[in-house]
Amino acid sequence: MFIIMGLTNDPQLEILVFIFLFITYMISVIGNLTIISLILVDSHLKTAMYLFLQNFSFLEISFTTACVPTYLYMISSGDKTITIKSCFSQIFFIVLFGATEFFLLAVMSYDCYVAICKPLHYVTIMNNRVCWNLILSCWVSGLLIIFPPLGLSLHLEFCDSDIDHFFCDASPILKNSCSDTWFIEQLVIVCAVLTCIMTLVCIVLSYIYIIRTILRLPSAQQKKKAFSTCSSHMIVVSVTYGSCIFMYIKPSAKDEVAINKAVSLLTTSVAPLLNPFIYTLRNTQVRQSFHDILKRLAFLSKKY
Repeated sequence: MFIIMGLTNDPQLEILVFIFLFITYMISVIGNLTIISLILVDSHLKTAMYLFLQNFSFLEISFTTACVPTYLYMISSGDKTITIKSCFSQIFFIVLFGATEFFLLAVMSYDCYVAICKPLHYVTIMNNRVCWNLILSCWVSGLLIIFPPLGLSLHLEFCDSDIDHFFCDASPILKNSCSDTWFIEQLVIVCAVLTCIMTLVCIVLSYIYIIRTILRLPSAQQKKKAFSTCSSHMIVVSVTYGSCIFMYIKPSAKDEVAINKAVSLLTTSVAPLLNPFIYTLRNTQVRQSFHDILKRLAFLSKKY
């Protein structure tokens, strides 16, 4: 059994943490479910961009659900123990959903590139089959990233049961091991760097071509419209990659993990909360679809 130390030992502060996490979790789930539902029911949102956004929202719900509800239960019940099997299962799903998000963000950047740089060929290039193959590739890549370090970690022996975090994460788990974790630590770093660097290279290359194309557009109105197509994606990429740098690219898991708690809080509760607002507030079609649905619901409520 492991003991999850959580974000604080202060009982009064823990109540505030519970309220904060519960509210952010509920809003993020509702917000992302709203995006998924809008894309499902609105015929105008059937392009590749919205299919990727729908899958991204599903990943956001899955990622925050893998982390937050378990800790909320621990706070409410007072039982902060977790079995080793449950702990490794949580790590598996957190890394799977997190890594898949990175690959999907790279795919979404390529989609932006095709939409802006090759608009006349967009429908042909980003057809339904290609989109689903790209989404499947993201999930397979996420699985390939998690299996090597997790498989080796299953054979570790542990001398300490305290996990200085609010969920099971690689760093505090390796910190508790009395086995030699050097190779696994290096493997975790390599997998994290490979995921970040490979996807970041794809995103940077896509945006280099996107910016070059935007700068060549003749009118300011065209430039503004082209920029608005990918501005939401750029904001999400900045938050996601900024968090990744702080969380995983570090010399050793034996280092202090206190700074990672704040960053983890950002990625597990705040980012999934913000993303629906980022995409809806900056996307005219999603806003219009949301308004249309509200009008239909208002009309039906008056009718019946």
